[in-house]
Amino acid sequence: MQQGVGSGGAGWGQSGQHPAAPPQPPIPPAQGWPGSPPPASHQARPAHPAGMPPVPEATGHIPLPPAVAGTGAHTLAVLLIGPAGAGKTTVARHWASTRPVATAHISLDDVREWVCSGFADPQAGWNEHSEAQYRLARRTCGFAARNYLANGISCILDDAVFPDRPVVGLGGWKRHVGPALLPVVLLPGLEIVLERNAARAGNRRLSDEEVARIHGRMAGWYGSGLPIIDNSHLDVEGTARALDEALARALA
Repeated sequence: MQQGVGSGGAGWGQSGQHPAAPPQPPIPPAQGWPGSPPPASHQARPAHPAGMPPVPEATGHIPLPPAVAGTGAHTLAVLLIGPAGAGKTTVARHWASTRPVATAHISLDDVREWVCSGFADPQAGWNEHSEAQYRLARRTCGFAARNYLANGISCILDDAVFPDRPVVGLGGWKRHVGPALLPVVLLPGLEIVLERNAARAGNRRLSDEEVARIHGRMAGWYGSGLPIIDNSHLDVEGTARALDEALARALA
């Protein structure tokens, strides 16, 4: 006859039954094991009453300040202002391409250069033709921005807006895009914009004298109340992050 498990095989004695083990004394619970109270830091946090806001985290007795969470999923219209060589176009494109929601970048210089034959180059002097083409490009950018915003797509525009010249002023942009337009100024040091301008090519490269003149006039934005970012020592990613934080503070 075959024997199954527990049926009294060899080594278990002749009777086929497992001998009873002697009783063991109880083991007192150790600290941190079941039977002892858990440490205070691991105890469940009491739930706050219904309808009441939760108690904020604190370090000691000083509440931690709220962090700037960025613009998130807000649909925004942004105008990035700055002198030639400030990095407006590069930063605007990077900010638009890294947001978690649909965002368009509209470059005024790109739109102005849609005019091929008969392009009024401001480097040849600001006159009625360059002013007319600038106005046309700004209206075109404003129309595109409103169209994107109406379809739930944020947009960022970039332009060298002077604080002391109405024809290229902030008011015109707000008329074309809308009063909710959020302007932010990029204003690195003069030596930085001169270095960046020297790396340009074509009709976007200006003389050092013109760059210095534009940079000096941009200083008029100080005291205007607009957010100003000195990106002299920031890379593109760091500047885009500073831009997002400035916009978040403006929204708040």
